Amino acid sequence: MKKLLFSIFCLFISYSAFSQIDGNYNYSIGVRGYSSMQMPKILNQTNSQDYTNTYFNGALVKFNDNQIGIRLSANYFRKDISFYNECESCEIAKGTVSDFSFKVGFEKSLNYARIQPYFGSDIGYRGNRFTGEVKTANPKNMNMPYNVDAEKNGFIITPLIGIRVNPIKQISFFAETSLDFYYSYERQEKIQQDAANTTSFAKYNKWEFLLNPISIGVQIHLVSKN
Repeated sequence: MKKLLFSIFCLFISYSAFSQIDGNYNYSIGVRGYSSMQMPKILNQTNSQDYTNTYFNGALVKFNDNQIGIRLSANYFRKDISFYNECESCEIAKGTVSDFSFKVGFEKSLNYARIQPYFGSDIGYRGNRFTGEVKTANPKNMNMPYNVDAEKNGFIITPLIGIRVNPIKQISFFAETSLDFYYSYERQEKIQQDAANTTSFAKYNKWEFLLNPISIGVQIHLVSKN
């Protein structure tokens, strides 16, 4: 009986030692090492539901208050891409996409043990821009290629769930899943490669729902409250 009570006591002490790992620190800084995400649709892109892999494209700061943390985050992505536009036998677009966002939100941990499930939400601003050239993919189509500049700006709401693992008090690793509700104002400018450089404009307001299946990163906890 004494051995059983002693074992329970040791387990309680061990749990208490780790029960406030994250809550004992005023704030944390972190970086996203890897993310798989859906990007906003460009023009009439046929593969807009595909996922894009990004590496070290985001940073965050979190201010801790017991089990609720206020989080600030920023993400930036830039890459040369090509895709089919309208249909796979219609047009091919090649150019550069840049995407950036700034968010503020909260997260609530369900406990402060070594393994911490959490949920939260962010809200903020997102901008996306593609500049490039579009050519016909059908050799029988004699349409001239054209240059395009497509830009989106708008606000974003992002509910999220995640899990955090604390191997030591000052460092934790996290993985989270989120869904972006993105409402944007889009402006498309097309310049035909003809003698007159004929220019056309189009404007849209759009909702998009973009799934981010996984985001993995590391956080460093700073300034102990003790």
